[in-house]
Amino acid sequence: MRLKDISTPVPKKDHKDKVSGQLPYISDVKVDNMVYGVLYRSPIAYGKIKSIYVPTLPEGYDVVGAEDIPGPNYVKIIKQDQPIFANEWVNYIGEPILMLVGKDLNTLYGLRDKVKVEFEEHQPIYTLDEAIDQISSASFVSYEFGKGLDIISAIEQDAHQIVEEEYTTGYQEHVYLEPQGMLAVYKDDEIVVHGSMQALYYIKNALLSALACGDDEVRVVQSPTGGGFGGKEEFPSMMACHVAIAANAVKKSVMLVFDRHEDMVVTTKRHPAKFKYRTALDKEGNILSMCVDVFLDGGANEGLSSVVLQRSLLNSAGVYNIPHFHAKGHVLKTNTVPNGAFRGFGAPQSFAGIESHMGHLSKYAQLDPLEYKRKYLVKQGDPTITKGNFRDPILMEEMIEDLLDASDYNKKKEEFQRFNQQNLRYKKGIGTSVFLHGCGFTGSGERDHIKATVKLVKSKDGKVLLKISNSDMGQGIYTTLSKIVAKELDLPLEQVSYPDPDTKEVPDSGPTVASRTTMIVGKLLERAAKKLKAEWKSGEEQEVFEHYVHREMIPWDEKTFTGDAYPAYSWGVNFVEVEVDTLTGIVKLEKVYGNYEVGKAIDDRIMKGQIDGGLAQGLAYGYLEKMTTKQGKIQQKSISDYGPPTSLDVVPIESKLFDNPYADGPSGAKGAGELTLIGGAPAVQSAIEDALQTSFQQIPVTAEVIMESLERKLVNRVD
Repeated sequence: MRLKDISTPVPKKDHKDKVSGQLPYISDVKVDNMVYGVLYRSPIAYGKIKSIYVPTLPEGYDVVGAEDIPGPNYVKIIKQDQPIFANEWVNYIGEPILMLVGKDLNTLYGLRDKVKVEFEEHQPIYTLDEAIDQISSASFVSYEFGKGLDIISAIEQDAHQIVEEEYTTGYQEHVYLEPQGMLAVYKDDEIVVHGSMQALYYIKNALLSALACGDDEVRVVQSPTGGGFGGKEEFPSMMACHVAIAANAVKKSVMLVFDRHEDMVVTTKRHPAKFKYRTALDKEGNILSMCVDVFLDGGANEGLSSVVLQRSLLNSAGVYNIPHFHAKGHVLKTNTVPNGAFRGFGAPQSFAGIESHMGHLSKYAQLDPLEYKRKYLVKQGDPTITKGNFRDPILMEEMIEDLLDASDYNKKKEEFQRFNQQNLRYKKGIGTSVFLHGCGFTGSGERDHIKATVKLVKSKDGKVLLKISNSDMGQGIYTTLSKIVAKELDLPLEQVSYPDPDTKEVPDSGPTVASRTTMIVGKLLERAAKKLKAEWKSGEEQEVFEHYVHREMIPWDEKTFTGDAYPAYSWGVNFVEVEVDTLTGIVKLEKVYGNYEVGKAIDDRIMKGQIDGGLAQGLAYGYLEKMTTKQGKIQQKSISDYGPPTSLDVVPIESKLFDNPYADGPSGAKGAGELTLIGGAPAVQSAIEDALQTSFQQIPVTAEVIMESLERKLVNRVD
């Protein structure tokens, strides 16, 4: 099959194996001399370990702990604050202290129940609000940028009105289909770690540190991965250290796979957040200035939270050109499960907050929320909030106009108003969100930290292999990246293949995160293919490498938060229609619309899958999925407790792509995977508010939240 238009859908390369059930995931793998591991975890939130008692173990069973780590006892991420095995202090319920290994899992569970650890307990910080009250001692990291507060203070003196709001977002659980799993295969000369992962070289670097070994003594191979959404970015590094250290200690292969209960209780989540807005308005409701304070709950360890905070702050003004804008943010420590990467990486929290706040401000101007938002939309050539520049064409107005027509928005508003006046129990509403997502790593991250390299290998018979470290976890890059290479080489797609990444075979092309894979890695592959085409020698083996080159922009300064934060932006608009049952508080989606601009789609059907999946995840974040902690314990320990959407909760999504090719993307493509989630939560909140004619200052807007709001409304009427 030769490709004419890159966007034309093709069968996914892993389609048959997945649909037939023949694709082996990590839990399906069995190797010789393999034992299983189970972790003993801290039952308390914060305290000092005084003693550890392990029962007498049967023959063939072993205990592995901090004393078995050849290198330093921390997971190499950014900061050295996350122990592989806690041996002095524990900082959250579920923190690993030791691992028992042996052939039979039931025996291991029985032995684990007999382990006793004595603690000296200390007072933990359980909630984000408690951490805010202790901010001087609980802060991991903070950033601040924007207009000077002295200037804003002067503006506020002359303002007609100051509007202050607080807005909160909760946890979100990834609910990938395949729980976390790792296998360390022990060999005399190396340890090979297989598993479900997004970032092979993150894991390899963590293993090199923990095992204190040479580069050729550790190898990381990605197994087929059943979903990630960011949950398999940094967390697998800890699991990989556990199995590799155990394999090195007992000289056997070690498998560690979580069941759903363990996965939900101890893996990283989306950061709960609190936003404080202070906005000055004139008499007509126009914005004079805006200050935003952002607080993220980092959990017990910093992990990737500093980068999540950066992304959250960079999106704190949404898609708006706000005059005199100032933002400040903190990641705070709580003695709860560490939070980390999740699709959107801090942006979904910020967009939920700013879209809600802008919608509420529209009432002061007596305008429809969407009309009010359109007054402030950024345009090509406008500065970003970090003194960068929106260089490329922005199609937001065209996308909004298209959805106004497609949804019959103005007519629906009138129809819903009449319906709500005539119906006591059911109320209908329509809500909107407008949003963007920066593509790739923040600032100069690609140039200074990732330094991606790709390789193409041509065989004598003219077949081409992609040698890169990026993970297909269901999003379709086995197919899309192969299409990019096949199109450039003018080869049938069948002659281009993409083997499972293996650090022994592939250079470091960076992690599969940050909406970077298609745009950054795909462009490198396109350039490598051009080079290979120019040098093509029939009947000979050839290798071609290509290295990342940074686009010339306004230099990024992380200390001052100034410059171009991203090389390009993708854009989206969502409209959502709902019906709310005021007797039960249950929200029913009726129609969902999405317009997106991602440059040029590499495969229309795969992009449609990203839209449908991302919107379902984003909508659920806004009104369905609720995860809480109590005294440091995650309360939702199963999928049924947590409540992600089922097929009954999701309606067909009417979506459309707007072509706007990006010169530095392969075939004009930009990032897409994270963008599709971001608008769902604010759009559904806006629709619920429209239906009930009330305001909410949080997501998820669950049935319980709605009923409490209706009860307060009723009490206020009586009073």
